[in-house]
Amino acid sequence: MFGKQQTLEVSAQEISVMEAALHTQSKILHVQAGAGDAAAVAQLNVVKQVLARIAQQKPSTPEPSGRVGFPWCGLSRIAG
Repeated sequence: MFGKQQTLEVSAQEISVMEAALHTQSKILHVQAGAGDAAAVAQLNVVKQVLARIAQQKPSTPEPSGRVGFPWCGLSRIAG
């Protein structure tokens, strides 16, 4: 059913540019699909699948927490 899978080497910056372009494209297709364009609906579904695949395969970077230290330190200021 599926052919031989190919690999493509792209940088993280290039992937983020492509992801942003796909988000823009999905907004355009969403408007067209809302106007009743059946081809836009089909293309929108494909774009959403690609965005979902990118989101799944993107390495997750832990978001920095606002505070460093023990979580109970702030309570002493409130209670004291």
